[in-house]
Amino acid sequence: AFMRTGLDLYANIRPAKTRIGVPSAVENMDLVFARENTEGFYADRSMHMGNGEMMVTEDVAIAIRKITREASRKIAEAAFKLAMQRRRKVTIVTKRNVLKMTDGLFHDTVCEVAKSYPEVEVDDVIIDAMTALMVRTPASFDVICTSNMYGDILSDLGNELAGGLGLGGTINAGDNHVMAQAVHGSAPDIAGQDIANPTAMVLSLAMMLEWIAAKEEDNKLMEAGHRLGVALDAQLANTSTCTQDLGGPLSCKEFGEKLVRRLEEEA
Repeated sequence: AFMRTGLDLYANIRPAKTRIGVPSAVENMDLVFARENTEGFYADRSMHMGNGEMMVTEDVAIAIRKITREASRKIAEAAFKLAMQRRRKVTIVTKRNVLKMTDGLFHDTVCEVAKSYPEVEVDDVIIDAMTALMVRTPASFDVICTSNMYGDILSDLGNELAGGLGLGGTINAGDNHVMAQAVHGSAPDIAGQDIANPTAMVLSLAMMLEWIAAKEEDNKLMEAGHRLGVALDAQLANTSTCTQDLGGPLSCKEFGEKLVRRLEEEA
């Protein structure tokens, strides 16, 4: 949280994509979440000082949610720029039918930004309906623009539907800085066993390289990020070159070594 707020990494970008050879609960999913990253219901991000949660009595707890026009505008800009590079559709996800002020402000701000991108189709889905639609019609979505907690939950759902959290790459990005971060947690239950799937970490690295390349206009870095993603897709397409969680025989180290050899052979 300190790095996200301290470096103003306001955009949490999380793709969820089905891949050839990877067992998945749905088909034809290729979407990306543009999740606001610096405020919302998270207690460590909603206050200048102190904590956004409090116990008003021994039996009553309260959490404060912060939504600002500026943070909403910035994640909206990030979402529409992404959409312009993809299939030109943005879905705004809120609970504005209930949280009329906070989600209303977020929704209205994103709609205001949308006026600058007339080429992009915009639709609006309530979050509980969104969970069902991601399962039923995942191919209908391109870029999902949403607030912090909704994006956290929906992106985990998306990656699990696409094959598992071990496949979920992420970057936290701002105007001047970027940080790679896999969707999954630290998985202490398998620590030291050499069985973790490193795909999410590698995808996060590829995304970070492409972000830096775009900012610095560095074609070599862009090619490196692209090649890494292509090599990873090729490796995941064959069960014999996958880790054990995907039905393959490889350890974490073996998966990494095989990926390096693939990159060297295709150089």
